[in-house]
Parts: sequence; C-alpha cells; structure tokens
Amino acid sequence: MDLQRELKQNRPFASATQEATVALIYTADLVRRSVSNVVEGHGITLQQYNVLRILRGAGEKGLPTLDIAERMIEQTPGITRLIDRLETKKLVIRERCATDRRQVFCRITGDGLTLLTRLDQPLHETEALALAYLSPRQLSQLITLLDRARNGLHAALETTQEAS
Repeated sequence: MDLQRELKQNRPFASATQEATVALIYTADLVRRSVSNVVEGHGITLQQYNVLRILRGAGEKGLPTLDIAERMIEQTPGITRLIDRLETKKLVIRERCATDRRQVFCRITGDGLTLLTRLDQPLHETEALALAYLSPRQLSQLITLLDRARNGLHAALETTQEAS
C-alpha cells in the first residue's frame, strides 16, 4: 500500500526526504506496536523488556544504571523508575558497588531470565512477521541503509552540539 494513501494524505509529500522520514517513523511505530503487544501480554512494557534484554547480555556481573541508560534503544530520562518497577516485579536486583558507593549495579534475576526465555520465541515470530516481505538480500540492504542514515544523523547531532 502506498504511504500517502495509507495515511489518507491528499497532497503529495514535499520531497523524497520527507516521504522517507515519514515512512521510517510510521514503519517503526508499526513494528514497535507489534512488539509491544507481545511483551505487554507478559506484564512488562517495551522499555522494561529492553532493560531486561540489556541485563541478560551483561551476564552475572550486571551493569551500572547509567550504562543501562546508554544502551537503551529508546532514550529515557526515567531509567531509575524503570528499574524500580522491574525490581518490584522481582525481575532485577540492585546492589551498591563495594568500592564506589555512588554506583549501583543492576542484575537480572532468575525470574527475569525465565520471562525473557518465554518471550524469545513469540518475539522472534513477531520480528519475522514484521519483515516477512523482504528477502535476505533486501534485509541486508535495509540494515546497511539504516546504519548509514543513523551514522549521518549522529555526525550531524555531534556537529550541532559542538556549535552550541
């Protein structure tokens, strides 16, 4: 389906760049909603899932809170609140660092690992469905194009921050 028709937009896009930007945002939202439906059915939000995924990857040592925030797919100012909620659900634990009391390490619990294991297959199926109409070659091209766009955006944002 053509994006302009799907969005019920009567006028054409002002430029190919505008159309690509809107298509990217709209598509990302559709993928986000489909993944959210899976994780929310298990009592957590997409951002909470992201924290658990990061902590599973960190292993037994865990990670300091700020390191988790830096690794989030979507930036969030409320990382402490996210971890509070996960701790209340007994999916993560926090401990102060013995050598630097200002630093708090977070680790995923056995219950958190069990939840992620239950989510792995349904999420894999959802991800496959989201991009089912792309061939392996097209998926590779999409990844390359998104990497290039993201790298350019990072560079532009750094330049803007340095100028201010």
